[in-house]
Amino acid sequence: MCRLAAITSGSYFSPMEPVLALETMKEGHDGSGLGLTMKDLGGSFESLKKYPILSGISSKAGAKVLDAYMKQAGFKLKHLWTPKIKAVKGIEAREHYFARAYEYPPAYKNSSMAEKETLLMNTRLAIRKIGEPDQSIFVFSFYPDVLTLKEVGDPLEVAEFFGLDKDNIKAKIILAQGRQNTNYAIYLYACHPFFIQGYCTMTNGENTAFVPIREFLSGRGFPGYMGYNSDSEVFTHILHYTARQLNFPLKYYKDVITPMKDAEIAKRSDAEAVRLIKKTMRPLCIDGPNMVIGFTPDGTCFMVQDSKKLRPGVVGGVKGKYALMSEECGVDSAVPKRDRATDIFPMKYDMVIISPQAKEVKVWNQLHG
Repeated sequence: MCRLAAITSGSYFSPMEPVLALETMKEGHDGSGLGLTMKDLGGSFESLKKYPILSGISSKAGAKVLDAYMKQAGFKLKHLWTPKIKAVKGIEAREHYFARAYEYPPAYKNSSMAEKETLLMNTRLAIRKIGEPDQSIFVFSFYPDVLTLKEVGDPLEVAEFFGLDKDNIKAKIILAQGRQNTNYAIYLYACHPFFIQGYCTMTNGENTAFVPIREFLSGRGFPGYMGYNSDSEVFTHILHYTARQLNFPLKYYKDVITPMKDAEIAKRSDAEAVRLIKKTMRPLCIDGPNMVIGFTPDGTCFMVQDSKKLRPGVVGGVKGKYALMSEECGVDSAVPKRDRATDIFPMKYDMVIISPQAKEVKVWNQLHG
């Protein structure tokens, strides 16, 4: 089992908040790792929002290879952030942790965001291909206003190791997961959250439909649908495929991964569209148990369950700050001053959607459409 802690806010907060929420849920995760993806950054990154940030880990030799590759590709380093590493027993420090903000190559100065996103993804994949064989370079995300940290160890100890309790790094959206992986060896590329072109998810559960989903996505001819060191990475790619590639409204993500019975679909006002989605995208149906938390490029956050509803999940908070957690004690840690009677425990037909800047929370129900 693992535990998820996400917070979305209208103001900047420390990554220690979701980490401490994970600590309250410690009995539910095995303490084998921490993954953090932060969006809408404050602190030293607040003035750098238009510049893409490359997040990762490297050896000293890998750092030289990375520098040479980025220079040749036309990227100019704008800002370098490295965590203030503190020696923590049981965590073996790697040589170089980094988040680097770059200026785009001159040829892309006037390019569209879609063209820049393609450049950033292809660059990340190329660096991964170079560094993965000898594990000299790991890259987790390359995108404007997004920073990702991952390491093996107890989540609270990893946060201490990175000095997050003393650093001024902040964000308005942070996803944190307390475990490295479910069904595979502990490996940094298997660590949640997963990110691609502005879309990010993390999952608690076991994706028993992993193989057919992976085969469907791999057959789309999109280079970013690769890796799959974790059976949960496909949830991020389904979100990306549904929302970005097909340009579906976010609510249809729920219809794709948990299609309803034909008799239920018939009652929807958009029944024809939902029926077509079920027929053409059936291989993307998940067969949990899974609970998924994620965000989209505009800062919308969500929680969704599979049809079995066998993994815990709760959303609670106040206007301007909401927590999406595996357990209620996590919400208590993040937003203690709230009306607990308004907490949301999404069931199998529900999708909890929180608007950007945590202004509003809604529950979208598949049955009602």
